[in-house]
Amino acid sequence: MNFLYGVLLLIFGQVLTFFQIQGHLKYDFFKNNQWFSVLLGIPISIIFMVGINMLIRHYGGALWPSRIIGFSIGTIVYAVMSHYLFSEQITIKTLICLSLSVIIVLVQVFWKE
Repeated sequence: MNFLYGVLLLIFGQVLTFFQIQGHLKYDFFKNNQWFSVLLGIPISIIFMVGINMLIRHYGGALWPSRIIGFSIGTIVYAVMSHYLFSEQITIKTLICLSLSVIIVLVQVFWKE
């Protein structure tokens, strides 16, 4: 369960981070309330710390898998959100990078050492 909850927390943290950093480009609320975005960093940091700790526990104390999984999840979430909220095109290059991110997560999940 540590793995599932850790991944879900990382996804949630990445979604919040997307709004924190890119929200001002689309929503006036974020543009007019910059301190809200700044203060949003506190709960986002806690979400990431708890999610990463869950992954570290799942991997028996190893740090590296949680970093690789977190990076890949961030790449996937960013591409999906920028596509749906900002109509960013998913080019072949982006699709290849997303595919590599998925493969990286699958390697971490299924390759047992």
